[in-house]
Amino acid sequence: MNLRERDRAVNWHPYTQMKNAGDAIPIVKGKGIYLFDDNGNQYIDAVSSWWVTLHGHAHPYIAQKVSEQLNILEQVIFAGFTHEPAIKLSENLLNLLPENQQKVFYSDNGSTAVEVALKMCIQYSFNKGLKKSKILAFKNAYHGDTFGAMSVSGRSIWTIPFAEMLFEVIFIDTPTTENLENLKSQIKACHQELICFICEPLVQGAAGMLMHRAEDLDQLMQYCRAQKILIIEDEVFTGFGRTGKLFAADHLSVQPDIMCFSKGLTGGTIPMGITTCSNEIYNAFLSDDQYKTLFHGHSFTANPLACTAALASMELLLNEETQSNIQRISAQHFQFSTVLKQHPQIENIRQTGTILAWEIKNDQQTSYFNEIGKKLYHEFLLRGIIMRPLGNVMYLVPPYCITEAELDFIYHNILDVLNSFNTA
Repeated sequence: MNLRERDRAVNWHPYTQMKNAGDAIPIVKGKGIYLFDDNGNQYIDAVSSWWVTLHGHAHPYIAQKVSEQLNILEQVIFAGFTHEPAIKLSENLLNLLPENQQKVFYSDNGSTAVEVALKMCIQYSFNKGLKKSKILAFKNAYHGDTFGAMSVSGRSIWTIPFAEMLFEVIFIDTPTTENLENLKSQIKACHQELICFICEPLVQGAAGMLMHRAEDLDQLMQYCRAQKILIIEDEVFTGFGRTGKLFAADHLSVQPDIMCFSKGLTGGTIPMGITTCSNEIYNAFLSDDQYKTLFHGHSFTANPLACTAALASMELLLNEETQSNIQRISAQHFQFSTVLKQHPQIENIRQTGTILAWEIKNDQQTSYFNEIGKKLYHEFLLRGIIMRPLGNVMYLVPPYCITEAELDFIYHNILDVLNSFNTA
């Protein structure tokens, strides 16, 4: 059997209806922005393999550092033990975050980073003896697929089978200049019950790259702070340069109590999640009462290989070339967006930093299940470009190493597809 047949015999793929899905494409190699399949075809990874690959595939510097660490220490229990890669990564990351972020808790992925954040807030309230029981989140949010993360994500077709098992969350619209006062009124009506507010700052990725202004989010966060509602920023997607700045928090003046990271954390090399918090949160768990401990952990908490990959990725991220590339990509996206605005089949163009999104007009509503997405996906594969539309929402989230010419090649193909493709 070939790789396709062997894969189908044993693997169950994510977000895939396996009954009618075509064979998965076996990728045998990655280099820079390119992925290569078993038939020798190459593809530009225009979505950074689910938004994780910052510096391109198989980056030699990250590979070298991980290889060196593999021969020193590959894993150690993080309860009662520590190691330099974890210490150094925490030090380096905290130096880049809002100054109130003082402690780092390690986990495995974005969902678990959110789970840890929620448990910190809920137990903070418990340890303090506060009688609070509800959480505030945005409609259309996506924070992950584990139960806590799913609970604070928008209710949708994805969550229907689990609806009776999700804990209670109060959902509000994302802020605009027009609705801010109304949102404040909604919060005021239940503020005494609210433990925390969790948000994807500036960009709701899985919802279709929906975007809101930093100025409006700042005012909403400021109001939550005044109502003594803890604030969680889920930067699993937006962190590490995606918004044009290192973090979405850098666009804001109000500092969160807790932040969540994953995806680009290790440059897309090794799974890892991080939850950071303020000393105010951390100190609520310090007690002679052992029951006030945060009883949470993972087998691979602060894995030395993942920490090493993250340190190498962060070093690459902060160098002058990468920072220049981020600004160039953002500027190229902006110029291309002005071209898209002239196209009759395009609407709702939006951009935040290196994230560019737009919607294809057709006879179906804007939705993850809009059938045009599958057609566009396969059309771009034929052209050697990996685009993974969210229904009729198309977007670009390229690795930072993509060149001006490579990005122009993608733009050219997007326009060519729009001009020749039946979007009905």
